[in-house]
Amino acid sequence: MESKLTSLKNQLDIANTKLAMIEGQRNQLLKHKGLVETEIKQLKGELDIYYQVRALLNKSSDHGRNQAKRQIEILVTNALQFIFDETYSFKIEFKEVRNRVEAQFLVCSEYNGKKIKTNPEEARGGGIVDIVSLALRIAILQTYRPTLEGPLVLDEPAKHVSEEYVNKVVEFLNHVSSGFDRQIILITHNPYLMEASDKSFQVELRNGITTVREGNLLDTICKKL
Repeated sequence: MESKLTSLKNQLDIANTKLAMIEGQRNQLLKHKGLVETEIKQLKGELDIYYQVRALLNKSSDHGRNQAKRQIEILVTNALQFIFDETYSFKIEFKEVRNRVEAQFLVCSEYNGKKIKTNPEEARGGGIVDIVSLALRIAILQTYRPTLEGPLVLDEPAKHVSEEYVNKVVEFLNHVSSGFDRQIILITHNPYLMEASDKSFQVELRNGITTVREGNLLDTICKKL
């Protein structure tokens, strides 16, 4: 009887170990699912701003379209050159598809002495697509007529930008805020962007309860030490 109980106990231990492994795998899959869903949400946001800019250009007259095109190209080019380097520029090319004019967005750069044109999504590294999307959001606010009032709301605008360029993103946003006299409301997990704000609020979810604390990340770290 004792040996049978021992055998059953061993089987139970093995089953519990397998269950723990399965639960661990499940948690990892759920975490990955959350990351993928967040990525999809961000990509949909980027697609939305592309569609908005294309709609703005397509609805304009030839003269208005060319004016808006120049303004958008200049603003996005300035953003790319300010944050990355002067080899980058942004171009909008029009092509006729089924008797309708459509806008194509291109990032131009130089690599090994050669000029390269690519879609923003295919541009090489450093969060190029993030900065293009950010600049397009600003451009559509500034070029749309009648003028759109209110703050510029950004959700993780520099998520894929390399750490070495984040300070330049901060400087760029400061120039945008002061130059266009527009408040910027920023949602971010990036400590550099948090520290650069005039006022920040830290939102935490613990045990199903959301708390909001005013103050910057440095204050929070110091309180914990």
